[in-house]
Amino acid sequence: MPYQEALAWIHSIERFGMNQGLERIEALLGYLGNPHKKLRYLHIGGTNGKGSTAALAASVLQAAGYRTGLYTSPYLNQFTDRMSIDGEEIPEDKLAELVSIVRPLAGRVAKDPLLGQPTQFEIVTAIAFAYFAAARPDIVVLEVGLGGRLDATNVVNPLVTVITTISLEHTGVLGKTVEAIAGEKAGVIKEGTSVVTQAKGNAFAVIEEVCRQKNAPLYQLGKDFSAEYVGGDLEGQTFNYLGLSRNFIGLGIPLLGHYQIDNASVALSALELLGRKGFMLTENAFRFGLSRTRWPGRLEILRREPLVVIDGAHNLEAFQGLRQALPKTFSYKKMILILGILKDKAVEEILKEIIPLADKLIITRPDSPRAADPLHVKKIAAKLTNGQIFVEEEIPAAIKRAFFLASSQDLVLAAGSLYLISEIRNHFIKSGVSF
Repeated sequence: MPYQEALAWIHSIERFGMNQGLERIEALLGYLGNPHKKLRYLHIGGTNGKGSTAALAASVLQAAGYRTGLYTSPYLNQFTDRMSIDGEEIPEDKLAELVSIVRPLAGRVAKDPLLGQPTQFEIVTAIAFAYFAAARPDIVVLEVGLGGRLDATNVVNPLVTVITTISLEHTGVLGKTVEAIAGEKAGVIKEGTSVVTQAKGNAFAVIEEVCRQKNAPLYQLGKDFSAEYVGGDLEGQTFNYLGLSRNFIGLGIPLLGHYQIDNASVALSALELLGRKGFMLTENAFRFGLSRTRWPGRLEILRREPLVVIDGAHNLEAFQGLRQALPKTFSYKKMILILGILKDKAVEEILKEIIPLADKLIITRPDSPRAADPLHVKKIAAKLTNGQIFVEEEIPAAIKRAFFLASSQDLVLAAGSLYLISEIRNHFIKSGVSF
């Protein structure tokens, strides 16, 4: 099967929508010989910071000499981003080969009236498990897709579980309160398996109770381990890590935003726990692995004059972190914001968070059927600011408008959806910009 045909089939499954539950993925994996049971995992869930935490942990494991698989979603540049081993994406011909195997098996599942059509995420997750099982990495760093309890990745029994931050998201699926969402996220916790979390307040209380019920040791950022910010510039940040049993002074990460230090600390504590499971991780591995981490699309600089930054903020908590990070990280005269947001997000709350920082706002449409109507977003934004608001339906036109409005001392920021920043990033790549 040609790669483009395989990709077209995967994307065609999207029309069936989202339907959480483990029955279909378990049936599909059963037909594949249960490849997920042949591997060891670090399982990472939460609301924000999952991908960064996964990338940081995987980079350290790789630096320590372990063959490391990484499964994340969604992709930023191309579909093969989603599954990699030691930083090398799945080859296109291998993905196509696996699709040719999984496709008829997914059809068998779909014909079962008690199961129905597997979702796109379930199919991709099954492909990832099959890929990793054949390649046999030493460990797979596995990012939860949505929620936790009913997420397709929740068929594994990990060595260590991570739950990053928890805030309101996908309330129509996960629940309308932080406590309800925390309950769904905590569904990834397994009997006796150590858990690391950034969660606070009521969300932490929910996780703590689940850990008590499942005899799972629990470690919380700020209580059992912590980090101290030392300094930073546009190349990255330095911090001290005060860990569960190890302390490291002057660690560096090439990721911007103070919240990335929290993500790194959570990754490090999870790695400490993996050390208790037999993974030998030297200080050099920690230092080198962190310094070599790459996770594009998060406060990523694409150009210096004018300063062009993209950020994958897509929900209220992420925008709150973005708002705090901007003045601490960048110096600029004015900010031109390119905003493309999905209609199932808290649009008005997000606008209230970010609009006060923007001198000019350009609203565009991400390439997604879930994209919010730019004219609807403009109506909401007009109630919140007296500044200039522009609507450009097409993303290339939004970029062109931003450069027309920006001086060399200004900041052009794009945020609101990974679909948006993916297209902007690819636009710059095609323009020959190196970053």
